[in-house]
Amino acid sequence: MATTVNPADPEALEGGDGDRKPIRGAAMSLLVRARDNMAFRSVWSELNGAMGDLGTYIPIVLSLALSRGLDLGTTLVFTGVYNAVTGLLYGVPMPVQPMKTIAAVALSDASFGVPEMMAAGILTSAFVFVLGVTRLMKLVYWFVPLPVVRGIQLAQGLNFAMAAVKYIRYEQDLAKSKSLGRRPWAGLDGLALAIAAIFFVVLVNGAGDDHSTAVQEEEVGRDREEDSSSSLWRSWRRRLRSATIPSAVILFVLGVVLAIIRHPAAVRELRAGPSRMRVVRIPREAWKQGLIKGAIPQIPLSVLNSVVAVCKLTRDLFPEKKEASATSVSVTMGAMNLVGCWFGAMPCCHGAGGLAGQYKFGGRSGACVAALGGLKLALGLALGGSVLRVLAAFPVGLLGVLLLFAGVELAIAARDMSSKAEAFVMLVCTAVSLVGSSAALGFLCGMVAHGLLLLRTRAISI
Repeated sequence: MATTVNPADPEALEGGDGDRKPIRGAAMSLLVRARDNMAFRSVWSELNGAMGDLGTYIPIVLSLALSRGLDLGTTLVFTGVYNAVTGLLYGVPMPVQPMKTIAAVALSDASFGVPEMMAAGILTSAFVFVLGVTRLMKLVYWFVPLPVVRGIQLAQGLNFAMAAVKYIRYEQDLAKSKSLGRRPWAGLDGLALAIAAIFFVVLVNGAGDDHSTAVQEEEVGRDREEDSSSSLWRSWRRRLRSATIPSAVILFVLGVVLAIIRHPAAVRELRAGPSRMRVVRIPREAWKQGLIKGAIPQIPLSVLNSVVAVCKLTRDLFPEKKEASATSVSVTMGAMNLVGCWFGAMPCCHGAGGLAGQYKFGGRSGACVAALGGLKLALGLALGGSVLRVLAAFPVGLLGVLLLFAGVELAIAARDMSSKAEAFVMLVCTAVSLVGSSAALGFLCGMVAHGLLLLRTRAISI
């Protein structure tokens, strides 16, 4: 329990040992908060949740490492530290994901290399950081109506799900970010393996937790109404509901084993020790290209999905947690890239999709992402960039399965629209975001639709 200070006690405020009491109390409070944030609710559930975001992280980072020379070892080290810090600060499975717009530009434009990526990440993060420290992000958070946020979430979730289906159905050239021919049924990365993995996750995890109190009370009522002769069945059913089978961990371990079997030489190519870190030289032209091609398209997505949407979703999933405010999330997102990008680490952000994926597979505390951060940090320090040889052979179909459930979980958050007007605004925002591939354009259309409906309602009520 944290030590409190009585303002009426002069010893607590001045003189002798009293000078140290406020400091001691604040330190104790921070330690208690850190302990609570990093507590494992269930070891296997938290470790399982840690794998829930890999369907997004691995394909993007691998693609950039293979095609643009991104240093995987450096990225693993920095993102591992980011994960640990966010888990400690927020106490929820706050994700650390690559900035997708910047990654998409780099994969589609051969002239957009590592210096341009780092410039785009620094400029985007500086903008978001300024919004955070000036508390302007709080105004943005309260200004954006819930149906527009849900539209952005639904669009992002459907984007993830459609990309996942593409990963599952077609073979992928990650270095070129292109789909190839249809995936064969058999093989170590075959369609049959991916479908079996989907069945496995559905049987183990179902549709996910339902937070409705009414649903939980109804289940308890049914249990009480059952005849005493069915106590054995009731006990078995409770155990089945509470069983913790680490489905995502099993899929990830299976993927690593299959990767080694598919490319045995990769093990011999592993080299001990971290990558050599060096400051990235960013020429003036790279700053210009990074701003125009990377930062300007990325900023709307970072503000809407990485701050506003992730804060809304955190409130939905963890209403008791107060740490994940729009101000704090924008500050941590900005700060981590203002350090890591100078050393060549992939520009990263928080994202509603990653949070949904980690929650889907059981992540409930900061220990979830801290465990993932520990894994990344260990790989980055022990093997550096040489781990790319193994991960490049990881079955893409299994990554598609993880990404599919993360996308569906994020899209499900949009089910709470209470009126036809709210659903209309949400779907307008979603449709424009998907067709135009622009969260900014979808946001603009959603805000216009919301404003027009408000004007119509006021005109009718006059």
